[in-house]
Amino acid sequence: MKIKFLKAGFTLVEIMLVVIIIGALAAMIIPRLSGRGEEAKAKVAKSDIDANLATALKLYELDNGSYPTTEQGLEALRVRPATNPLPQNWNGPYVEKEPIDPWGRPYVYVSPGEHRSDYDLSSKGKDPSSDKDEISNWQ
Repeated sequence: MKIKFLKAGFTLVEIMLVVIIIGALAAMIIPRLSGRGEEAKAKVAKSDIDANLATALKLYELDNGSYPTTEQGLEALRVRPATNPLPQNWNGPYVEKEPIDPWGRPYVYVSPGEHRSDYDLSSKGKDPSSDKDEISNWQ
């Protein structure tokens, strides 16, 4: 009785074909993904401005009757302000961490606002020296 041994494995041509297919797929996908990081950061900043920080500021205003002043800033959402007007019913912290935009800079907060009557909240975006990628609650 003869036993046949099967040759297991791939040929060099098969391996090269798989590498070429993977390379072609990568060449199609990578250009589509480039630039998505900045787009994602802009969406996170817009979400913070329109939802997360807006909700915290509204809760602060409900508890205390007014928004934090420009001088008190967004820090008033984390630590009870020690400057006037002193909040009488501060129930914070209203946010868990320091409000920093996705580019590592503090959000710009002004109250009362120049564009809105209650407050202005914005991020300078990727380039702080340019207003073209600014993200704000009044646009």
